[in-house]
Amino acid sequence: MSSGDRKHASGGAVTVSRMRAMKREGQPLVCLTAYDYGFAAACERAGVDLLLIGDSLGMVVQGHETTLPVTVDDIVYHTCCVARACQRALVVADLPFMSHTDVEQGLHNAGRLMKEGGAQMVKLEGGAEQAALVERLAVNGIPVCGHLGLKPQQVHKLGGYRVQGREQADAERMEADARALEAAGADLLILECVPTPLARQLSEQLSIPVVGIGAGGGCDGQILVLHDVLGVTEQPPRFARAFGAETGSVQAALAAYVEAVRAGTFPGSEHGFEA
Repeated sequence: MSSGDRKHASGGAVTVSRMRAMKREGQPLVCLTAYDYGFAAACERAGVDLLLIGDSLGMVVQGHETTLPVTVDDIVYHTCCVARACQRALVVADLPFMSHTDVEQGLHNAGRLMKEGGAQMVKLEGGAEQAALVERLAVNGIPVCGHLGLKPQQVHKLGGYRVQGREQADAERMEADARALEAAGADLLILECVPTPLARQLSEQLSIPVVGIGAGGGCDGQILVLHDVLGVTEQPPRFARAFGAETGSVQAALAAYVEAVRAGTFPGSEHGFEA
């Protein structure tokens, strides 16, 4: 039985409709990145709702300075590894840098992530300029997660890893982008390094779930890079919390993270940014 068949048979799999229901019911979505079978299985045991095979693997797995060198083949391979472990968590795969520069290219590569990798949703960076691609993916039955705020694939354009949306014009542009993605058919949105008030406002305005990373506690869910949670990142971002250093084991760290997000004790005010 394939991983997808096992998820269907389990009856408790996290789906797009279930995530929407969780938002309506005020149940926080607990999300993490994952890149291989073993850690994905540990996340499953801990009860993580969504696992993202992020292009962050370029930095935390491959040792690059940015996410830019990651290829579609890299994401397909790591998605295969993660998907084999998942019976409940929703498997989301990143479209890496320069893999969706036009609609046809994006549709082709998203199809690869689904068909070859076993992903159940694809994630892409960008706002209204990606609406045509999001609409095309949705029409073809491919669930989409948008990504606004700090967009690591544009790190050189942005001038570094900086908080986004502090200026009024930038905040208004982000709101317009979020609405455009939702209208085009996006099912989920990640906000990265966004001021807490703005992230809360967008979470309240949108009907789709909004997951934050460095976006404060007002979102519908939280995501962190696995290595930051485990405490093995040499210089972790200020919005992360090293649960591994507090608990002493991988499984305990993952369980503590899940519990903290669900209880609303993470992120704290010290993990967010003001406008």
